[in-house]
Amino acid sequence: MFKGTTICAVKRNGICAIAGDGQVTMGDKTIMKGTAKKVRRIYNDSIVVGFAGNVSDALTLCEKLEAYLTQYSGNLPRAAIELAQRWRGDQAMRQLEALMLAADKDNLLLISGTGEVIEPDNGICAIGSGGNYALAAAMALAENTDLKAEEIANKALHVAASICVFTNDNIIVETV
Repeated sequence: MFKGTTICAVKRNGICAIAGDGQVTMGDKTIMKGTAKKVRRIYNDSIVVGFAGNVSDALTLCEKLEAYLTQYSGNLPRAAIELAQRWRGDQAMRQLEALMLAADKDNLLLISGTGEVIEPDNGICAIGSGGNYALAAAMALAENTDLKAEEIANKALHVAASICVFTNDNIIVETV
């Protein structure tokens, strides 16, 4: 089993940043890769997604999300709901093991295979092995500093990397 991802998203002052680390871990002891790219742009670079979980499953979900974005003219909430409904309702898709954060200029959403499409109240969300560490750090930074969304997401990932053995400090941050 492969694991070892932390993704953190911060929406602040009209900018949303999604940061992800690059570590892929096999089992509990072996780092297989340190430079995986788990944050990317889709749909003509207008949507940023970050994913945690099985990489092939996550890439399948990215492709399906992009197809729904095309079908619904870039409407992220509508596409996310369609993806979550299909993911939960389709027997083959139910086997996909991943979580996804997706953002456009107006929305930040967590999309899961159990049918949830969640927009965080405070504009901060994190998933993956070090997600809780990154979430706590991002919340504290947002409440106590004037840092930009990109800086908060980046610093939150560095905090998670210093605590979580499944997270490294090879961080990619994309903004929208």
